[in-house]
Amino acid sequence: MSRSFKLSVLAAAVLAVAPAAQAFEAGDLIVRAGAVHVAPDDSSDVITVGSVAALGSDARVAVDSNTQLGLRGTYMFTSNLGLGVLAATPFKHSISGAGDIAALGEIGETKHLPPTVTLQYYPMKSSSAFQPFAGIGVNYTTFFEEKTVLGELDLDDSVGVAVEVGMDYMLNEEFGLNAAIWWADINTDAQVTMADGTKTDRFEVEIDPMVYMVGFTYKF
Repeated sequence: MSRSFKLSVLAAAVLAVAPAAQAFEAGDLIVRAGAVHVAPDDSSDVITVGSVAALGSDARVAVDSNTQLGLRGTYMFTSNLGLGVLAATPFKHSISGAGDIAALGEIGETKHLPPTVTLQYYPMKSSSAFQPFAGIGVNYTTFFEEKTVLGELDLDDSVGVAVEVGMDYMLNEEFGLNAAIWWADINTDAQVTMADGTKTDRFEVEIDPMVYMVGFTYKF
């Protein structure tokens, strides 16, 4: 029996018993970091004072987009199910007049943190380097450092549904690339206290953003 034949048989035996490279398995902790862009699909109620449209019949507000550093973690219960958590550095949004008060331009700003928890489903086998996923869960958004040139601004916190789709492409056992997109139901009740002490009625602002993330994946 030739030496080359023996080596071929040995290599085949090693490959036969060696475990396949695993992407995600039960017990894995997956951390993703990258840029997160929040793009509100915003609208608001008409601003009224004592149920009267004192600032105009179509006086509303609008919220702009913002990008921050995002950090996401997923704990895999099985090779197909995981629990994901989204965190980020505080987002900062400018608030502008809309409708009858659009000419005022930027009238305020706020910061917020949007921690989100989702149950994620991974349909591919754990041996696949490409790992798409979909998730559904709950978003909690807390607002702080609210400011407005009109006086004082108060925004209530928000709790709503969040849904997501995304993918990881693992370059090796630990490191990969990630992209994801999700939508969150974020609504807040706002109130402005004018410089003379007059308070507006509370009015609803729907932010309902699309959120985009690209970054890196690391598996522990």
